[in-house]
Amino acid sequence: MSSGEEIGFTVLGIEPEPYAAAPILSARIAVTAPIGEPGHAIALRAQIRIEPQRRGYSEEEGAGLEDLFGPRSRWQDTQRSFLWMHCATMIPGFSGGCEADLPLQCTYDLEVAGSKYLQALRGGTVPLLFLFNGTVFVKGDSGFAIHQVPWDRDDRFAMPVSVWRDLMAAHFPNSGWVRLSRETLDALSAYKSRRGLLGYDDAVGELLKERS
Repeated sequence: MSSGEEIGFTVLGIEPEPYAAAPILSARIAVTAPIGEPGHAIALRAQIRIEPQRRGYSEEEGAGLEDLFGPRSRWQDTQRSFLWMHCATMIPGFSGGCEADLPLQCTYDLEVAGSKYLQALRGGTVPLLFLFNGTVFVKGDSGFAIHQVPWDRDDRFAMPVSVWRDLMAAHFPNSGWVRLSRETLDALSAYKSRRGLLGYDDAVGELLKERS
């Protein structure tokens, strides 16, 4: 492997990590490289972007996406690729090619654009773009050499929406997360106590009834 010029990465699949304490997806990555000096390791990094303009949306999904993109009449101008996450992993030694798992740490915070987008989808796939970079360590007769992964290494992958929904259902069954300011949380706690309600979900539900 004389340089990092010919190294390539392909996303083979994405699945929930079953034994993780936090919600993590695992992307299976195929690494291809020219036959030659064996690769000692790769410090792989990736930027993962969502490309919303690459799929269609039902009316129900469109209503859930208005916070992100505005009314459907403006989507031609407002639907642009946006960052979902950064991730990284170390790939151990290989020769010619290998497969490795890239962990994708997810959040259910609905104020994060990626989570808000995924929450609105009811089916189909999520159009993802993986932008790879990092450092390749090569061990030769004269010692170690270091090559950079070229910045044009990328791959697209259509992740089934069900993969993300299964992940969140496993970690947050029938629930979600909404961030509140300390002042709002204190006021909600006081309301819950005054009404003798069991939980915050009951308090929010009662407030919504009062407003309807």
